[in-house]
Amino acid sequence: MTDRELENRLITSGTLDQVLGFEFLEMGPELARASVPVEDRVCQPFGLVHGGTYAALAETLVSGATHLAVSQEGSFAVGQSNHTTFLRPVTSGTVHAEARARHRGRTTWIWDVDFTDDDGKLCAIARVTMAVRAQR
Repeated sequence: MTDRELENRLITSGTLDQVLGFEFLEMGPELARASVPVEDRVCQPFGLVHGGTYAALAETLVSGATHLAVSQEGSFAVGQSNHTTFLRPVTSGTVHAEARARHRGRTTWIWDVDFTDDDGKLCAIARVTMAVRAQR
């Protein structure tokens, strides 16, 4: 699947990921990557990237990666838990997200997501648990 096909499949017009400007770069069952440019729409009033941006990017990224992996088996994936910790502020450039699958079970997947700035400095981390359920 090309990057454009993947993006078209995951982003629906008017959804949060489109509104916030998330860019999906890679989605696999073990590794997923995305980024978001630092613009006013993703910042809080003090000019820092809003914590909700990190949480939303983490869940959107791993939801897409998990869903792409389990949909071929007749299942779908939805967020069950999202714990995001902020380590350093980002005020410009791009936030980069890299997610690694830690557990891939029949009904639950767990991902760790590292967020870095353009200098490669770690600025936030997230652990997201996905519920995997059979499609009806």
